[in-house]
Amino acid sequence: MLSSLSLPFVVGAFVLAGLVIAGLGVRMTALADRLADRTGLGEAVVGGVLLGLATSLSGTVVSVTAALDGRASLAFANAVGGIAAQTAFLALADLLFRRINMEHAAAEIASLVQTALLALLLSVTLVAATGPEVAVWGVHPASLVLVIVYVLGTRTASRVRQAPMWHPERTLETREDEPEEDQAPPGSGGGTGPLIGQFMVLALVLGVAGWVISKTGGRLSDLLGISETAIGALLTAVTTSLPELVTTLAAVRRGALQLAIGGIIGGNTFDVLFLTASDVAYRDGSLYHAVGTADLFWLAIGAAMSMVLLLGLVVRERQGIAGIGFESVGVLGLYGLAIAVQVMR
Repeated sequence: MLSSLSLPFVVGAFVLAGLVIAGLGVRMTALADRLADRTGLGEAVVGGVLLGLATSLSGTVVSVTAALDGRASLAFANAVGGIAAQTAFLALADLLFRRINMEHAAAEIASLVQTALLALLLSVTLVAATGPEVAVWGVHPASLVLVIVYVLGTRTASRVRQAPMWHPERTLETREDEPEEDQAPPGSGGGTGPLIGQFMVLALVLGVAGWVISKTGGRLSDLLGISETAIGALLTAVTTSLPELVTTLAAVRRGALQLAIGGIIGGNTFDVLFLTASDVAYRDGSLYHAVGTADLFWLAIGAAMSMVLLLGLVVRERQGIAGIGFESVGVLGLYGLAIAVQVMR
């Protein structure tokens, strides 16, 4: 149905779906923060897994739908472009948190592990794309490896938070993850179950909006003659990443800094799994070998931005240029360079 709409209707549907995606962000942040307190798992872990998964759902639907439609570049670029966009959002949040460099205040071992996990997942993707073209029932073995590494990595992140082998140096500016509420008393009707139920309903709506974004994004590529890589990396990726932007800014405003950082990093690690789902949905062979150098460029940019962020989380610079850390400056610089290169293609 959407494939037959004219340009004004396609743009209208795209914008409406984007507004729905953005509008759910604040509510999901509040629910995730409460779940972190109720379950005792902590903001970094809950933000990295639950919030990261749910806010990434619309992006997952975009990539899978594009792959089913045979749009390999759109599916791939949406995933890796989203990683770059969301990391840039974290730098924007650092600009708004004027007290001190946010990565310094939100020191958390789980965030370091999740960022390292993200770098490993992106490396596996790069190996798959540049290695021999292998497919079993149309699926590259690397797609299964990504899932295994993700599961083991998230379990490790949770385990090191419970029993860390080392701790970040505490300073006057270090912000501890302190629960804002205790577990609800029995029979109060305010248990964890209802919170999870609300969370899942909002995530489902995000998935529907993601389907609309994918269909209209592909149609825009056809109508405007713009490459699927550009549409995926700069339009659908940014639009479906709006929950990460909204939830990150809302979390910073609430003082939940570890939730903000964990949500971005967790969303990025989950975004890599878009490629697994997309590879399964893409029926013309290995998805990794159906993309071009422009798509791999965004993969490299996402990896570089992630490693700069990891360095910033380790160094924990108090303040740098414009009152933010060197990692935020580097992340914004890399993203700006990527946009310039894409525009000049």
